[in-house]
Amino acid sequence: MPAPIVARLRGTIRCASAFLPLLLVVSPAGAQPSFAMDDVFALANVSVADVSADGRHVLVTSAALRDRIGSDNYRFGDPTYIGPGVSDVVLVDTRTGARRPVFPMKRQVRSASFSPDGSRLALLVMEGDAFRLGLVDVASARVRLVQPPRGRLFDEQSGLQWTADGSRLLVGLRSTEWHTEARQRFVDEVEGPIVVRSSEDPFLSWEAIRRLSLRRIPALFDVAASRFSELAGESMLGGFAITDDGRLLRTELDITKKTDYDEIFGRESALTVRPTDGGDERTVLETTKGLSGFRWSGDGKSFAYAKEGVVFFATLDAEEPRRIAGPAEARRDTAAAPADSAARAAERERRRKERFTPMRLSHDGQTLVASNGEGWWFIDTTSGEREMFLEVPSGEEAEQDETRPRWSLLGWSRDARTLYLGEESRTEWSRAIHRYDRVARQRTELMRGDAQIGGFTVSADGSTVVYTRTETNRPSEVWVADANLGNARQLTDSNPWLRDRQLGAARLIDYLDVDGKKLHGVLYLPPGYREGTRVPTVFLVYEEFFDPRFNATVAFLNAHGYAVIQPSVRLERGYPGEAWLKGVTAAANKLIEMGIADAEKLGVHGTSYGGYATNLLVTQTQRFKAAINISGKVDMISFYTDSPRLGTRNTHAPEKSQDRIGGTLWEEPQKYIAHSAIMFADRITTPLLLLTGQQDHNVPERTTSEMFYALRRLGKRVEWVSYIDGGHGMPTTTEAEVVDYHQRILGWYDRYLKGSASAESTEG
Repeated sequence: MPAPIVARLRGTIRCASAFLPLLLVVSPAGAQPSFAMDDVFALANVSVADVSADGRHVLVTSAALRDRIGSDNYRFGDPTYIGPGVSDVVLVDTRTGARRPVFPMKRQVRSASFSPDGSRLALLVMEGDAFRLGLVDVASARVRLVQPPRGRLFDEQSGLQWTADGSRLLVGLRSTEWHTEARQRFVDEVEGPIVVRSSEDPFLSWEAIRRLSLRRIPALFDVAASRFSELAGESMLGGFAITDDGRLLRTELDITKKTDYDEIFGRESALTVRPTDGGDERTVLETTKGLSGFRWSGDGKSFAYAKEGVVFFATLDAEEPRRIAGPAEARRDTAAAPADSAARAAERERRRKERFTPMRLSHDGQTLVASNGEGWWFIDTTSGEREMFLEVPSGEEAEQDETRPRWSLLGWSRDARTLYLGEESRTEWSRAIHRYDRVARQRTELMRGDAQIGGFTVSADGSTVVYTRTETNRPSEVWVADANLGNARQLTDSNPWLRDRQLGAARLIDYLDVDGKKLHGVLYLPPGYREGTRVPTVFLVYEEFFDPRFNATVAFLNAHGYAVIQPSVRLERGYPGEAWLKGVTAAANKLIEMGIADAEKLGVHGTSYGGYATNLLVTQTQRFKAAINISGKVDMISFYTDSPRLGTRNTHAPEKSQDRIGGTLWEEPQKYIAHSAIMFADRITTPLLLLTGQQDHNVPERTTSEMFYALRRLGKRVEWVSYIDGGHGMPTTTEAEVVDYHQRILGWYDRYLKGSASAESTEG
């Protein structure tokens, strides 16, 4: 039996059933029903697992929140644990739209891959407590399940790769001894009875456990003979693949010597290659340390990478990689910077134009797409000759110019003639897809609109494009089109029932922060909202928001009469705490000015980094009448070396990444204090709800609990709900926990933003 949900407030334990009335939204007779709790569970998300080479078939998976309930958060970090996550698995004919389920019921699958001729589909299928290799006949949708060899397990993390003739399949295996050892190593760490950790150990204990996942065995499965051939012994491999002719196996042999504090889960590898029919292993690269932007050709025979802005290219048969772009030699300039500001700017511009980053390597490896400070280039990997095909300035100045759209490389045809480029405005919901013809040297706009396009896949023969299309405040659907994006048609209808629900509109709003810089926010309005009506408004905070993705929890709050705004902030390294005050309060001013928000009915919440932001925000302003911190830290000092199961993440975040402190605890002690909400708990006047999971190994609840005990000591209004079996963010151990989670959020806002009598049910 799972442990009970415990709410710590004046020593009481509350029953989830007491909240059920809060979930019922009564609609007038004949009106569409509002988005309700059942809908939160039922909302399906679709994704494209693979597309056949001729574009004729697509494998689509569809899963809802209900399909991943049952997580065992106690096993977070256990290399042998496979969490729940079933889905509908459907083959779709892109020409007719016909759909055929691969299985009669939802199944947990991984690593789907069509054979080169499109007649078969390989995927890993969960059977009992382990994966099996599934081979699907596309014409009949019949499934054949293959057991791993005796003493072996399938590695679900390795993926599946066909040889070009479709006769063999590269798979990853593990030994049963590995499973026993990895499981026992995890149990020893969490149960002891005695655990010893030493600074003389090369790796932190939890990183050593995580690294066990690298131990695997590459093998080829002969489909006709139903026989496995192991290509190498069990070793530490960051990854492996074969050339498409099946002749060579390449491996990323892990040679990491100790825990890396400069990169989270940082690894060092040696790139090796060996013939698949037997022969000696050869080292192609001694080390990948200091290298970035690895790009492999589609045939797997060549690769490119960068080192300090210099781009190198090599084939698996070549002796040494050779420079094809960038400065004459990889170096760090040690000369003193020019004293004159104009000269310094000119020097930065020179370096920016010199340094290149690999983006995509053509299937045959003859052409590389790379970028520098001026734009995007085609680079001939033999001669090094280059041609700029898209002017895309980069750098700080270009990033601050919001009139410039953002570009992305979506796809490249196998013959290397056609590129698909994505263009996205930074000031409005306007997105476009362009096709660039290398022979004609011409760019043509194929599509423009406000919908988001994702998962863009070009079939191997170049005839078909498959993508997901996301309309404003609606879930994504899978679409297909021809090479020019003509004859576009929708292949899935994942939530037909959603058309019968009352949903509000979503808008992009602009506002100026305290420094006069333009920011954007995504505003979700309640269903049937009337212009000029002030409604209670919830600010859902994190970092930047621009896209109006569908969010079930937001829709649930909308259905209960709340406007929800996701405001962007402009975070500054060394002073992130100010950003939320400058940006979120400015967004509040804008909504009040627009006649939407009621200044006396503003709430704020966030999850993880957003929970941290929420707690910092309410130490700096009294504008919010209710706040909710979900799995967010409150003490940067105690958190600095916490979360051991995530290795160096919690030291790296403030020093170099998301937390943006910009130094170690000993280099910047005052900034750590300034960004610890616990240090300023006495300034908080906003009623605060804390939601945590006791099995959260991302942001352990003990750091959040500090705020509960501090505010209680100070006589402030605070409530702490601990989901004993819960993990990070919304609990997903049981459906009852998900219901309770939404009830707590709604009840807190109803009490403090509406003064609703029904909200008093949180008192028991």
